[in-house]
Amino acid sequence: MTASVENPEASADTAERDDVEIVTFGCRLNAWESEVMRDHAKAGGMTDTVIVNTCAVTNEAVRQARQTIRRIKRDRPDTEVIVTGCAAQIDPDEFARMPEVGRIIGNAEKLKPETFNAKAVSGGDRVEVGDIMAVREVASHLVDGLDGRARAYVQVQTGCDHRCTFCIIPYGRGNARSAPAGEVVDQVRRLVETGHSEVVLTGVDMTSWGQDLPGTPQLGRLVRAILKHVPELQRLRLSSIDAIEIDDDLFRAIAEEERLCPYMHLSLQAGDDMILKRMKRRHLRDDAIALARKLKAVRPDIAFGADLIAGFPTETEAMFENSLKLVDECELSYVHVFPYSPRPGTPAARMPQLDRGVIKDRAARLRTKSKDALARHLKSRVGVEMAAIVEKPGFARGDDFSPIALEAPARPGAFIKVKITGIDGDRLTGQALEALS
Repeated sequence: MTASVENPEASADTAERDDVEIVTFGCRLNAWESEVMRDHAKAGGMTDTVIVNTCAVTNEAVRQARQTIRRIKRDRPDTEVIVTGCAAQIDPDEFARMPEVGRIIGNAEKLKPETFNAKAVSGGDRVEVGDIMAVREVASHLVDGLDGRARAYVQVQTGCDHRCTFCIIPYGRGNARSAPAGEVVDQVRRLVETGHSEVVLTGVDMTSWGQDLPGTPQLGRLVRAILKHVPELQRLRLSSIDAIEIDDDLFRAIAEEERLCPYMHLSLQAGDDMILKRMKRRHLRDDAIALARKLKAVRPDIAFGADLIAGFPTETEAMFENSLKLVDECELSYVHVFPYSPRPGTPAARMPQLDRGVIKDRAARLRTKSKDALARHLKSRVGVEMAAIVEKPGFARGDDFSPIALEAPARPGAFIKVKITGIDGDRLTGQALEALS
């Protein structure tokens, strides 16, 4: 599983338009699905409704969702609250016990237009959560971009066939299933036609794309097809991927395709071999280091992000030190730190647990290390020129995911070349040189 851990703090992203508000927790796939729901709710005539799209990657993510639901109903008692997402799929009864919740819908149901038909809703069941393991296809939805964002996301895959011992997400997303390449290419083309310069491919276990399609194509072939058949696309970005599954064609695309962003977010989770085995990961620390060096050799400007868990059951101080050292050994620039929390129903929850104080301390040390890594990365970019997408007035995001404070305003959504002039806290400063689109 990769995509569901892209937002370690599970902070809510709230967007409001017309009479339906959506509060999104968790990963980019959830953000994309929120836009699908928004379109369905608008078409279905729903009014005065808040949809809370939950995440289940950590206990904290679920706690924040429950807290948000209570706050919404306290502040707006006449508003209908609908809860969906991975936490609702995995444990619908938890939300059904909350008097603030009007409806609970599952991860498959939330993508169906009829779920959000205002007339049908009034007479429907309060809990509509089906068997996610029985779902065999990826629903095709055209979304013209994410509300309020400069870039757009395209779902190429969902679900996961792996069973990492710490992860509950497969029970919220079901088994791995892929969107056909032709549908993905068509949606990317549609997004480019509506003015998007950058498209991000997203999924739960994205590098498993194609294993359930005829001929079992791999992700590299899909990336090549997009870049070939949508030549107007300025930039293609990949969301979190499993390092052990980068196929040869994808590696060549990273090395050769300038339009493929030089940034890889790797699902590493730990830097100690014994912990990786107890997590039931499919790579060892040397595999991660070798991949990072191999990619750096063919794409020197590439930057890496990674997910790392602090305080996994049975982790000794020496094992934790191996995770700390991995930040330098892989030259990571962005580290998402997770203090381990046991998820009921996972094998890791039954393993010998560490004291919460030890977990918090290790997470804090790992975050300090991640700040040092980011500082090193930012320092290496001063003086260079890079392409960037303007996300909002005064702020852009570089190809390598670097945050850039612009010295002069530029149009949100514009694809520009920036000269990096310095560092301001945790972001670069830069001067826009020219528009690239």
